[in-house]
Amino acid sequence: MTTFLTEHEQTGTFLGRVERPGIGPCAVTLRGGEVIDITSPAAPLVRDICEMDDPGGYVRNAPGDSLGSFASLCAAPVGGSAPYFLAPCDLQSIKACGVTFAQSMVERVIEERASGDPRAAEAIRARVGAAIGGSLRNLRAGSPEAARIKATLISEGLWSQYLEVGIGPDAEVFSKAQVLSAVGPGADVGLHPISTWNNPEPEVVLAVSSRGRIVGATLGNDVNLRDVEGRSALLLSKAKDNNASAAIGPMIRLFGDDFTLDDVRRAELDLRVEGPDGFVMDGHSSMKEISRDPEDLVRQTLGRHHQYPDGIMLYLGTLFAPTQDRDVPGEGFTHKLGDRVTISSPGLGRLTNTVRLATECPEWRFGASHLMRNLAARGLLG
Repeated sequence: MTTFLTEHEQTGTFLGRVERPGIGPCAVTLRGGEVIDITSPAAPLVRDICEMDDPGGYVRNAPGDSLGSFASLCAAPVGGSAPYFLAPCDLQSIKACGVTFAQSMVERVIEERASGDPRAAEAIRARVGAAIGGSLRNLRAGSPEAARIKATLISEGLWSQYLEVGIGPDAEVFSKAQVLSAVGPGADVGLHPISTWNNPEPEVVLAVSSRGRIVGATLGNDVNLRDVEGRSALLLSKAKDNNASAAIGPMIRLFGDDFTLDDVRRAELDLRVEGPDGFVMDGHSSMKEISRDPEDLVRQTLGRHHQYPDGIMLYLGTLFAPTQDRDVPGEGFTHKLGDRVTISSPGLGRLTNTVRLATECPEWRFGASHLMRNLAARGLLG
């Protein structure tokens, strides 16, 4: 039976959430191939554990009850009568960084210049490529070389606001989704019905405490509506924050001796899209090519200028921008309903979701007030 984590990966220290039908969401970890419910009045939330001085040590030693084998919970349908995995975060704000890879910055420029029209993108892509060639690889934002590339693009009449956040000193950080609205592994992900040009974005997502300390990492799909954002950057929220448009999981791998931030910096992400029409697309994103260091992105998001009392989950951006034609030559890739999207990375596991319309995905009905009432009814709030 295929699971979200290999046997070797399961030896890491993982923290996640499971919905126990009739009870509610629970904080869990993995031990010996079993999912252990470690929810307690001392730490009823994933947020509470991430705020500890040693989250990994707590998770490894916390008492708990087995919910069954990891394999059986991975196979459980989302929304069914058996326990199933949720997104591994609860009260953390869900933030995202955009245009953090100089290579993907070019695609954002193309989207903007094409005004959301995939048919116009190919010609613009060729023009941009002729202007800058392969000089974006390993480019560092804010560097003299980045300033030179920016000047070259402007001289070619290709100025864009994406140049500023892509290679300038200040990162783009936006609110990707509302607290508790992210979906987990096995769930449907949603596209706004107005979009006809869209794609998955495979990313590493950091778990960050309210003090700005990075405590672990997981995977994410920052579902992207290329046509909507391409029409105007002012439509970013409409393009990014829709029902089931943020997937996170399968679980947070907490930092320790066996897994550190340097492993995140070296992470290699693979993407596979398998369509109901038989279409298959493979993609790759290498964190080694990110233009901004993860610690810098956290500092730009959380600090004296902006506090997050419950911490954040921070999408780090993606190198991947699909240009492979799916149906019409020159129009590139766009999703079809029923696409199965799998994002994987050694050490972090696999996040698989199925593409639907946001209006057809289960409605988000469980907010912070519902969570607080649930925890109170279970005697978990002090």
